[in-house]
Amino acid sequence: MTSSEVQREDASAALRLLCDGELELEGRLVDASNTTLRATLTLDDRTARCVYKPVRGERPLWDFPDGTLAGREVSAYLVSRATGWDLVPPTVLRDGPLGPGSCQLWIDEPDDAEPLVGFVPAEAVPPRWFPVAAARDEDGSAYALAHADDPRLARLALLDAVLNNADRKGGHVLVGADDRIYGVDHGVCFHVEEKLRTVLWGWAGRQLPPDAVQVLDTLAGQLAGELGEELAAHLTLGEIAEVGARVRRLRDTGRYPLPPQEWPAMPWPPI
Repeated sequence: MTSSEVQREDASAALRLLCDGELELEGRLVDASNTTLRATLTLDDRTARCVYKPVRGERPLWDFPDGTLAGREVSAYLVSRATGWDLVPPTVLRDGPLGPGSCQLWIDEPDDAEPLVGFVPAEAVPPRWFPVAAARDEDGSAYALAHADDPRLARLALLDAVLNNADRKGGHVLVGADDRIYGVDHGVCFHVEEKLRTVLWGWAGRQLPPDAVQVLDTLAGQLAGELGEELAAHLTLGEIAEVGARVRRLRDTGRYPLPPQEWPAMPWPPI
């Protein structure tokens, strides 16, 4: 069974493979700023790839003094799972060849998958795409950083606001099996101060759809119960409290957040 086939199974099967599968390293993803390794997992007749990020390979971050990147990766999955949208691939904290770390199901993108975020000529932004920033190439030609007006991305944009994601690059949006989308790389989420940086600003200030409001209501209740208890294994009490505060603010305004004025609104590089 391949990674794509595991993606199509229910999450419990993927989590069992992630937790109990024999983990064998394949190589390092060299573009990552922290130690990020691709590995294979094998359990019974199932084999799938995963991304393994050992805690010992994390570079200290002055503004994230508590917890670990691995713990925030797992926490992002737990919140995503609680929404019912399943926008973050199944992710666990487990031991591996380099010690404890996060282990996330690898997402195979189909060869014909259409990108949902990217730079396009400024005069040729595709229909139903939002331009969110202007740019020029080395020859001075005008481009726009834009993303699709896609309800799947709209859900991801709201999830990022809940997580306080400081690094939603276009390259962190993947199209997986069955045309599902996933957000990956959530090591710099959950700060107690507002740090939202994202390329998904197309819905800024717009009213939340009714299903999103219902999800926020559900999250508020879960944070006071089982979800809050699960997050406590990885986040501080202050960080968990701020998740709840962000959920309440989004619920009270009923709108997507606006870009901040006090700090950069987009990560660098954006893709």
